[in-house]
Amino acid sequence: MVENNIRNIIFDLGGVLVSLDPMRCFKAFERIGIANAEACMDSEAGRNLIFGLETGKVGEKEFYWEVRRQTASEASDADIRWAWNQFLVGIDDEKKRRLLSLRRSHRVFLLSNTNVMHWEYARTRLFPLGDFGVDDYFDRVFLSYELGMVKPQPAIFAEALRLAGMEAEETLFIDDLKANCDAARGLGIHVWQNLNDNDWLNENDIFK
Repeated sequence: MVENNIRNIIFDLGGVLVSLDPMRCFKAFERIGIANAEACMDSEAGRNLIFGLETGKVGEKEFYWEVRRQTASEASDADIRWAWNQFLVGIDDEKKRRLLSLRRSHRVFLLSNTNVMHWEYARTRLFPLGDFGVDDYFDRVFLSYELGMVKPQPAIFAEALRLAGMEAEETLFIDDLKANCDAARGLGIHVWQNLNDNDWLNENDIFK
């Protein structure tokens, strides 16, 4: 339980707000004629491609071209984008309502390792709730592909603190990965590891 005065809350995206399903993504690639997507994504070339995408060094068009090259596929850009976005399943409405509630008492931020395709899909398709959207949930959004850094690099946490004017000791970071939590803790940020999608919804004391 966090007993300090928490003024700022930084949420991760995948595995905390958005439910993820990699097998759903691989099956979608199969539907567009790419049966070896899982093996390719797990290869060194595939991992490097995703790292480049998440750090902004690889653009959207280059990603489509590389997917076709690495999988010997002729799938269209639109089909690859559709299959890639099937990795993101959804955001429960309860989470959106909780974000709105938390923002009445805290500054709320998002810090995500993501890419332009996943972010645009989440922003336009998953976050809306009635008239509410991303700008209503967060004071500011920090995305790895825009910052050129990824978690668990300490620099991305330091940059988010600097840009938002947050003090580490007044900030809580919620992420599903231990390595990311450990990196944030190393800067003096309070952390809470979300082991299952909805765990943080059942915790009230962590926000105090």
